[in-house]
Amino acid sequence: MSFQWSPPRPIRLRATPLRTATQALVCLALGAAALSGPAHAQGTSAASKATTSAATARAASAVAVEISAAIKGQIISCPAALKLSPSAVCLYVGSGASTLRPIISGRLSGRTVGSWKTAAKSSTLLVTETPGGPVGAFVLLSALNDKESLIVVDAAQGKAAASAAKPAAPAGVIKGQPYVLGRDLAGVVNVTSLGAGKFRLTTEDGPALTVTVGQKNAGTEGGTVELPLAPATDGQNLIFPLAGLRSLGCTVTPAGSNLTVACGADSIGLKPIVF
Repeated sequence: MSFQWSPPRPIRLRATPLRTATQALVCLALGAAALSGPAHAQGTSAASKATTSAATARAASAVAVEISAAIKGQIISCPAALKLSPSAVCLYVGSGASTLRPIISGRLSGRTVGSWKTAAKSSTLLVTETPGGPVGAFVLLSALNDKESLIVVDAAQGKAAASAAKPAAPAGVIKGQPYVLGRDLAGVVNVTSLGAGKFRLTTEDGPALTVTVGQKNAGTEGGTVELPLAPATDGQNLIFPLAGLRSLGCTVTPAGSNLTVACGADSIGLKPIVF
């Protein structure tokens, strides 16, 4: 009996979604390094030496758990090329970035610093551990394609987090005065954008109020009222003067480090923004 030897057939690995996601992460990191050149290389070297405090590591872990519960993501290994901290968590999600952004923002409502910052196919969001606290983590959302995304949650590092914690003052706001975001009034005041810088504010029982960004005069069903300060916007959200809530028949009372806003029988707790 004789045997004829033949060379082994090459093994072809099927491109699974998780493998594709991991490869995309590596490409994302290497692409960013290539675009930024030597400056980026120096920055990542310094970042890799930075120490992550227990507080920021805890914040990143908590944010990752919340996001995973909201979007049903699958944890994958974070590639070393991204130079993330040991507390980083990477999630693969079978949904598009445009679908995930509002879900993540809603889940982390009250603890986000500003809104999503988008460049090319990636978006970033800064998050605090507690409402009004210092930045503890950041979320990086990268679109792999229209139906797949990759999410990275990591602890915010050092001075970059401290400087980012204080939001830039939008045009028209008065520094030192308290404001509230329209979205933070959910539960007591419904805020509807009418376009062209106009917003309508309504409560369950009180009068409707139509305000215009940059103007103190606001319209009601019976005429006009003058607000103590002009409303502003960051391009997405209404930034409303806290004292102006009285024009809606709402009351504001201190509640520890926060405030309680009551409009009729409904009330919520929130922390005002002071630019």
